[in-house]
Amino acid sequence: MDEALPVATIRTEVTVPLRFPDGYATTARVFSFDGLADGREHLAFGLGDWAGVVARQATDAPLVRPHSECLTGDVFGSQRCDCGPQLREAVERITEAGGFLLYLRQEGRGIGLYAKIDAYALQDSGLDTYAANLALGRGADERDYTVAAQMLAALGVSRVALLSNNPDKAAQLGRLGVTVVDRVSTGVHLSPANADYLAAKASRGDHALDLPFVP
Repeated sequence: MDEALPVATIRTEVTVPLRFPDGYATTARVFSFDGLADGREHLAFGLGDWAGVVARQATDAPLVRPHSECLTGDVFGSQRCDCGPQLREAVERITEAGGFLLYLRQEGRGIGLYAKIDAYALQDSGLDTYAANLALGRGADERDYTVAAQMLAALGVSRVALLSNNPDKAAQLGRLGVTVVDRVSTGVHLSPANADYLAAKASRGDHALDLPFVP
């Protein structure tokens, strides 16, 4: 049964040119919102022919990635996770297909930036990324995608091809009334620094990752 979804509205939209450190560049239509359930400042980036795909929803679906903010990975290039490479990949793939990147302020799988750094310290002592969150008295994954569903509704999107390896995103969006017509896997951005992290995502978070090994 679908959960009741509070109504959000578009607050402001502007066009922003984007350029990544590797030289890739594109243009996004950036949307802010009023009425989001958690009161945080989440953004939607319309990429490629997003408007055309939305207009063709009866036969098509925009490619959508709900991307959780990761200051260390997205901005500073930390290799303890795969967030930065996933963000870069998503922007290009969505630009090619037409759709939206939803940039969600859910640092550390929802526990916040300082708690994430605390979890890093526990990981250095041997805990995996999920066990570290639990040791802090937090949830292994506290993310709630109600705001993502609200943003999509405000943008006129009811059907999506979901760019994610995480089955929980599809499950939550489905309960919130978004029809996930396909789940499209992202690449595996493996490095020596994030191998244990990715293995934990695959084994404990059920992420669809084709890893060459399990530590």
